[in-house]
Amino acid sequence: MQNYKNYQSVIELLKNTSKLLDLNRKSSLHQDILAVCNYLNNPNFRIAVFGPFNHGKSTLLNAMLGSKTLPIDLIPSTGAAITVRYGSDIRTRIMLANGSEIHRSGTDILKQFAILDQNRRMRDDVASVEVFYPHSFLETGIEFLDLPGTNDREAQDNLVREQLLSADLVVQLLDARKLMTLGERENLRDWLLDRGIKTVIFVANFINLLEPEEQKEVQNRLRFVAESFRAELPSGFSNLYRVDALPALRARLKGDVAAANISGLVEFETALQNIALILKQNNQAVSKPRVQALAFKLQTALKDKISPIQHEVQKINDKNNAANEIKRKAADLIQQGFSASTTKLRQWLSLANLREKYQGDAAIALAQDNFSDWEQQNLKKDLQPLQQAVAKWLYQAYDFFQNERPEDLLIPFPKHPQVTLPPRNTNSGDLSEPGSLAVGSGIGWVLGGPLGAAVLGSISYLVNKNIQKQDEKSSKESYHQQVATLCLDAVDEYLSEFSRQGLSILAECDRKSERVIKFVENSDSLDIIQKRQELQKWQSCLIDLNKQLESYFSISIPNEFKVEIETPKNQQFVYRSQGVGVKEDVGTKRVVEVQNKATATQAQEPQTQAKISTNNTNSASQSHARNTYSKRSNFDVIDANFRNWEIDQEIAKMKAEMGASGYQKRQQQNTNTSNQTSSQQPQKQIDIEKRNRAYKLLGLPNNASIDAIKQAYRKLVKQWHPDLFVSNPQQLKQAQEKMHLINDAYNLLTDGH
Repeated sequence: MQNYKNYQSVIELLKNTSKLLDLNRKSSLHQDILAVCNYLNNPNFRIAVFGPFNHGKSTLLNAMLGSKTLPIDLIPSTGAAITVRYGSDIRTRIMLANGSEIHRSGTDILKQFAILDQNRRMRDDVASVEVFYPHSFLETGIEFLDLPGTNDREAQDNLVREQLLSADLVVQLLDARKLMTLGERENLRDWLLDRGIKTVIFVANFINLLEPEEQKEVQNRLRFVAESFRAELPSGFSNLYRVDALPALRARLKGDVAAANISGLVEFETALQNIALILKQNNQAVSKPRVQALAFKLQTALKDKISPIQHEVQKINDKNNAANEIKRKAADLIQQGFSASTTKLRQWLSLANLREKYQGDAAIALAQDNFSDWEQQNLKKDLQPLQQAVAKWLYQAYDFFQNERPEDLLIPFPKHPQVTLPPRNTNSGDLSEPGSLAVGSGIGWVLGGPLGAAVLGSISYLVNKNIQKQDEKSSKESYHQQVATLCLDAVDEYLSEFSRQGLSILAECDRKSERVIKFVENSDSLDIIQKRQELQKWQSCLIDLNKQLESYFSISIPNEFKVEIETPKNQQFVYRSQGVGVKEDVGTKRVVEVQNKATATQAQEPQTQAKISTNNTNSASQSHARNTYSKRSNFDVIDANFRNWEIDQEIAKMKAEMGASGYQKRQQQNTNTSNQTSSQQPQKQIDIEKRNRAYKLLGLPNNASIDAIKQAYRKLVKQWHPDLFVSNPQQLKQAQEKMHLINDAYNLLTDGH
């Protein structure tokens, strides 16, 4: 019994994925999801009988049950998928589309609800049909599924295709009289193998209706079919059996064991029971391939959703990163300029610099009662360009980053210095003391006359000699020296206050500049946030699907379907995708792309993110193509071989039919002529121009494959067969001439094959 309870999370995820993808309810992918979910949720082991209409499917099941339980007729009759389960008595349950149920004893009600109507259409009001039957094989947890015939109506084909995914073992019934038609092979590939349904058994019916010689030929062809389409069955079991269904049913109804043996039924039943027992014990051997095939389609659908959004988000990220890089460089340059200008202003404001550059002139201006003019014409004149240089960088930062508006850098001047004159000694000898220096006439001071000139001279002397800084002063200073010292001290106090206050204001400006010269990445727009959220939604779904596949079915995930979601500190979603790429850190946002194993050992030059995204897309496409080819290549080789064999048979049949129109003789002559030419000349001596004309006549490129040549020939024969124009002599002649050229071309190009 399947561990179906363990698959509930898988079933829920598959259904949610279908809902998220908003699949059309009538789409094949949506129907496949529902079928696989029903399959995983079914505790019984289901055996489905599958094949075109009128192949004897219901007859075979009736023979196995030993009664005419299921409706059978000479014309296609089964119009619903009929599930046969174990029951203590024979009864039928019909589930209608409106939710109501119909219960009846026996199976007569099937003729009303489970067969095709007069227009050979299925009833659209029937949801499911179940038959309960007391059979020992069914009692072990086995159930049969009788399907409508294929190749009849599209609605029936769709129903059969959906139901096949819910079967653990498929019995494909073949008609020995027209063995393995093109439609049957296409269904085998498209409906079974490509969908991961690989537990398939072929049963040939109607061999008893063939002549002994024909039976031998059919047996050979059957072996070819079995070898070409070998299913994944337990070792030691064949995938090909012969059962004459109608004789087998008659034998069972009569209780004729010998006749049942001759019909092949007993051998088939024995093998079927043993295969079912083994597969039931190893359920994942059955479920894993079909889940993997379905998952590949879902992974591809999710990746198709992810890739364009991821590319668009990446494109926006690249654009933002480029803009941010420009802003980052601008911030560095502005910060460098601002730092240089503040350093220059800070050095200018240092007390030592102010004393050296301005103290003497300021003291003289003070002594001359001209300090305001000096302040404007010297100190302010030198300060303004330094302040403007600092402010220039701040306003440039504001214009560029639009952060906090800067405040004007204003360094005010202190109050003008005040000097209180000491008591004045009237000794006239003051003017002649050493160190006094007259600076010329025209300079006056409040002291007036020669004394004022002496004071100015002493200021210059004291500044030059730096007498005021000497540790030892003369015990006796002249009056004008005392006044000069007072002026210098007053200016020094003024400059000290100016330096202290200016440096403090500059420090505050420097601190506030961090809010002005600040590179802040632009906030994401609502559009990009929504795109990232949508991308996260699809990637999360793919991640969950991958985890379930690995956890429950040990299915390895191809690199192209591996994705990771990274959430940075700022809570803006940044995504990391497995594939070709490089790792780049940008601010607080990071775009990480991990190299896959195929390129991990190859040195790569740095690339732009846009180029990396393109490479990822191309790599994914190539990987998808490689995986698809790998998945189908083995089957395609076998399929090509079988196609060639079938075309050969069909061409031989066409040529035989041509004999009925009197054309066989001419065709045979052409073949003999071609064979003679072929035997006389080696392949390398065949005229190239003739071969080129032959390819052109068949509508093929030069050096087309043998398979293509046969396909083209078959198509042209059906188009120009002389029998199609018997009622029109003129067209008949044209068709005969055309067929002559076609046959010559075909024989020339297929000689030796």
